[in-house]
Amino acid sequence: MRTSVLTVRLSVLLCLFTFLSLRSHSQSISTGNGKLEIGLGLGPMFFLGDLGGSKGIGKTFIKDLDFPLTKFSKGIYLNYYPAEWFGIRVAGNLGMVEGDDAEAPAKGGDEEDRKYRNLSFRSKISEAYVALEIYPTWFFEKYDGLQGKLRPYIVGGLGMYKFDPEAKDPLTGQYIKLAPLHLEGQGFAQYPDRKPYELTQMNLLMGFGFKYYFKENAYIGLEILHRKLFTDYIDDVSQKWYVDPIYFDQYLTPADAVVARRMFYRGTYSWPTTRPYYQDAWRGDPKENDAFFSSILRLGWRINNSPMSRQLKCPVFY
Repeated sequence: MRTSVLTVRLSVLLCLFTFLSLRSHSQSISTGNGKLEIGLGLGPMFFLGDLGGSKGIGKTFIKDLDFPLTKFSKGIYLNYYPAEWFGIRVAGNLGMVEGDDAEAPAKGGDEEDRKYRNLSFRSKISEAYVALEIYPTWFFEKYDGLQGKLRPYIVGGLGMYKFDPEAKDPLTGQYIKLAPLHLEGQGFAQYPDRKPYELTQMNLLMGFGFKYYFKENAYIGLEILHRKLFTDYIDDVSQKWYVDPIYFDQYLTPADAVVARRMFYRGTYSWPTTRPYYQDAWRGDPKENDAFFSSILRLGWRINNSPMSRQLKCPVFY
């Protein structure tokens, strides 16, 4: 059967209308039907700070990770996609970080001093943040739905988190909150450069990941998310020199002063005789702030996204 001129013209107009509609909705119908995304995350959270570490001089980032102390974090997030190539994420995470000088290896190098220092800590982490996700490969895609697509992305944002370091009392074995003890003389007049630290602070987040859509409205992914912090006290250790314990009696209650004297110095040094005075040993390194990062397995769903969100095709007439 031959195609009429009117039918051809109507087909062309329909194709043009469809194309313009798609362009006006960020070139993807999925952003019209699936602008919102919810998801869950689970994965290990790694601490980077003064305590523990590997052989040699302490280093930043992954060289000094203590894998035996790694704990899992869990989170939930909501994404909004103004366009298919970028999203706005609101998320919350709960996790735990730890550090322990006992995890430093005994290789006869610079790490030996950390073992003798014998400090440790743990802290719960509660975090909320807002971030932007950018999907650069979208610009090279021919849009035909989400199912079967692998999308790498970069992410960055601003967050707020709460921490509260604690450590085992060497006498009782119970965990003691460290911030109220001012173990480095924070707020003491004798140490004017040592300020009390806030347990709720801001952080910057940056990372990368990828998503694989095994269904039109569902994906699984993996993400590495690093946090830049503005404190060196996640582990309650920062200053190079130990405080003089005589001042605990001046600034703390009698009960807290007794505990502080047990907690501020937990060294097990065996040189030069039995063990040195606390003034002879280093406590921390104030040159670098603490940090932590997480490796997250993500599972997410696009709300109201369906196979009907695929790009419309022009009708074919015979």
